[in-house]
Formats: sequence, C-alpha cells, structure tokens
Amino acid sequence: MTHSQLRGTGVALVTPFTPDGAVDYDALHTLINHQIDGGVGFLCILATTGETPCLSSDEKQRIQQQVVSQVAGRIPVVLGYGGNNTAELVRGLQHADLRGISALLSVCPYYNKPSQEGLYRHFRALADASPLPIILYNVPGRTGVNLQAHITLLLAHDAPNIIAIKEASGDMQQIGTILEKRPEGFSVFSGDDALTLPMIRQGAEGVVSVIANAFPHTFSRMVYHALQGNYDQAEHLDSGLRPFYDLLTQDGNPAGIKALLSHMNLAHNVVRLPLVTASELTSLHLEMLLSGSGRTD
Repeated sequence: MTHSQLRGTGVALVTPFTPDGAVDYDALHTLINHQIDGGVGFLCILATTGETPCLSSDEKQRIQQQVVSQVAGRIPVVLGYGGNNTAELVRGLQHADLRGISALLSVCPYYNKPSQEGLYRHFRALADASPLPIILYNVPGRTGVNLQAHITLLLAHDAPNIIAIKEASGDMQQIGTILEKRPEGFSVFSGDDALTLPMIRQGAEGVVSVIANAFPHTFSRMVYHALQGNYDQAEHLDSGLRPFYDLLTQDGNPAGIKALLSHMNLAHNVVRLPLVTASELTSLHLEMLLSGSGRTD
C-alpha cells in the first residue's frame, strides 16, 4: 500500500438490512455498485457506519467476502478492525482472512479509557502484529478518549505500517498539528463530512465519508476539486451538500444516512438495536431536501 493509493473519497459503507432485520445482501450489492459507479476512491467496511457491533461473526465474514468479491480489486477496500482488548486483537490477526483487503482501520480502544501511553502501546502492538497497513481512527465522541496529536505523530514516526489517521475529533488545532509535523507518507483523512473541505485546505488527503453512501459522485467531485486546489468549484459543490450534513447527524449515525438511502430506494430504513431509526421529523426534512435538490447522483 503506497501513500497515493488511499486518497480522495473513501466511503464508510452502511450495512443494509431487510425489513425483518437480516442483512440485505442484494441491497449491499446495489450500494457497492453505486459507490464504484460514483467514482469513490476506496471503501471502508465493517466500521461505525456499518453497525459492526451489532453484526454476528458469520455476518461480518459474509459481508467482507461479498465486498471483496464484487469490488474485485477495482478500488482498495479498508476493513474496520478495532476493539478494547489488545491481546485478543493481536491473536485475531494471526488467523484473520485478509485477502482483498488493502488496510485496516483501527479505532481507539473504547470504554476502558486508556492513557496516552496505553493508546501508544495498544497501536504499536497491533502494528507489530499486522500484515497490513493500519489507519488510526480517532473519534473521541464515541470512544471516550482522544488520541492526542503528539501520540499520533509518535506512532507515525515509530511504526512504518501505520500509514494514516481518520481524524474525527473536530479539533482543527489538533488536526493542524498532525498535518504540520507528520512524516512523509503519513496521510490524514477527515472523519467528518462537514470538515472535509477545510481539512483538505490545510493539507489532508481526503475523507472517510458518510454522505457519500448517498451521493458518491457529487461528494467525490467536491473532494477531487479541493485536492486539485480548485476551491471555487469545491465550495460550490460543498454548499449544495451542506444542508444534508446537519440533518444526517441530527439523530445519530447511521440513522440519518439510512433514512436518506431509503428515500433514494437504495436501502431500507432499518437499524439494529440499541440504535433506532431517525425521527419522523428528520426523515421528512431529508425527504423534502432531497426532493427540492433534485439530486439523484
């Protein structure tokens, strides 16, 4: 995996469900085609937006196999691989089927709230055990712990196969420090659709996006123009998407994006407990916004 292979728009792929709550593999097939036809740079599967904590081991394995088979090497596939039991994750890497996977996206350990030293040791242990490159995933709003810039930079310098970070802290000062002091070849991806354009302006390589599930073509064009320095074009495209950003987070992720996908007839509006679907008001606003925009992507 080279620095340039993961760039631009990555999609945090949802896991579609049937009305009775089973994984909808037909809808998954449709969504994968929707992303590739829309020109996205890579897919990120079995992570937050994919409701991975609510999937069985068999379901995760089948989803991974379907994605890898259908993508067939056309774009990179990044696999979510994280947790709060370091030893178990290390053991899992010894037997994991990683065929067709380009990199691992590994979230900060959640619930146990490790220190910065604990975070460093956790990710070094994974890096030492992993046969694939690792993308760090910092999302303190979900994990309860922030991977501080100096630890990110230390990992980037000390572990050659830690190649990037998905930054979803929302702390632009922290992100700016990473961008300024990172080693050559270490990438920074936005973990927040609304911050993608300002982060690229500062030097980020792209995004792992939620809204691109619905609008891969438009969002990918926005990111492409931003990476080329065509900020007027990027701003124009971003402004058309901006009303959706707030609505998609109104009732949490992936409730918002699944409501939007249902209005586009791409997936059923079904999530698994403990998540619940977006409110009727949010869903109505998304439907009205979609209808008013005339957007089909």
